[in-house]
Amino acid sequence: MNNQKIVVGLDIGTTKICAIVGRSNEFGKVDILGIGKVPSNGGVTRGVVSNIDRTVAAISEAVKMAEEKANVNIKNVQVGIAGAHINSLQHGGMLIRNDSEKEINQEDLDRLEADMQKLAVKPGDKILHVIPQDYKVDDEPGILYPIGMSGVKLEGNFHIITGQIAAAKNIYKCVEKTGLKVTDLTLEPLASAISVLSPEEMEAGIVLVDIGGGTTDVAIFHDNVIRHTAIIPYGGNIITEDIKEGCNVMKNHAEALKTKFGSALSSEAADNEIITIPGLKGREPKEISVKNLSRIIQARLQEILELVYFEIKSSGLEKKLAGGIVLTGGGSMLKHITHLASLVTGLDARVGYPNEHLAKGMVDEVNSPIYATGIGLVMKGLNDALINENLIKEDETPSTEKPKSPFRLFDINVFKKWLTDDDFNDIKQK
Repeated sequence: MNNQKIVVGLDIGTTKICAIVGRSNEFGKVDILGIGKVPSNGGVTRGVVSNIDRTVAAISEAVKMAEEKANVNIKNVQVGIAGAHINSLQHGGMLIRNDSEKEINQEDLDRLEADMQKLAVKPGDKILHVIPQDYKVDDEPGILYPIGMSGVKLEGNFHIITGQIAAAKNIYKCVEKTGLKVTDLTLEPLASAISVLSPEEMEAGIVLVDIGGGTTDVAIFHDNVIRHTAIIPYGGNIITEDIKEGCNVMKNHAEALKTKFGSALSSEAADNEIITIPGLKGREPKEISVKNLSRIIQARLQEILELVYFEIKSSGLEKKLAGGIVLTGGGSMLKHITHLASLVTGLDARVGYPNEHLAKGMVDEVNSPIYATGIGLVMKGLNDALINENLIKEDETPSTEKPKSPFRLFDINVFKKWLTDDDFNDIKQK
């Protein structure tokens, strides 16, 4: 088997750590060769590594499972980054060109992006990436691709994503300790978007809502450009905690109640339906009303979706989202969640399954919203590999413009520059 064209996506989540091995076939689809999924065991809290040793152990176990199923030796991984520390903002830049007759080229756009890297951010934060939105040439707005045009004043609107250096550093350290190398770090909502959204939806305007265990990630697209991102610090785990407290049960029972009997709409639950769960040692079994269970779930989910709606309104694109909402992640598997999402936001909603881009292989095993991020990381890695291959060919013809990946958010070589030499050597030694 040719390992060179094989990519491994590593999703380090609050509830699970998942490694997915895939490769591209001749038709541009993704063959899933192997998968390894293990619980995070408290190593990750709200998308951020909180216990290095537990996270390292879970990564090692997940990667080993994936290696055995795919029959490959994994050395490099595409990793996702999320967490409440991720922030985004919009900012504009302007460039006055000396020669109005000379056509605008990629170098001009790169100079505008480089200026955005100089923006002041909170202490301990770093700009992860600058994503162009649109441009103005001599006050002519709404230009998506100004290369080749003539003009004196070039302006650009940019979507800027920031995050904590320490959070990225800990992810990198955990992966390095398992003997693996991080090929790239990608913002997780974008990875999920790659696997569950179509180009037509991104053009029409759509909101991706990835409800994970610790966080809910939001990404808004319009005209094939990401316009807004946000991380909401609530996810499926807080719903489980609500059930635990509201029904006075153990946490494992609360999780089972949520996944097997939970509903996002209490009006759809039967009034007289009762669930019996085992009692503690020497105590009678406990009876739980399905109606009350649904009320607890709906209250918390409604709060999360109202925060999503706030982000939609903040983006200024509320009236331009013809594609509605796509829900993915483990939280999207609750019954009637699309109905509740439509009631809260007024937009059409569907659940996103990462099966559209899959060919043969372990399709049935990964055809679930919980694997959207992992599969998206694989797809992004394959996309980057294809672009790098094209760059090697195009280096022979210097006049050709080098393409850029639309999903490239985080270059690991840039990340290394954030660390001092002592920091980086310390990671390598450990």
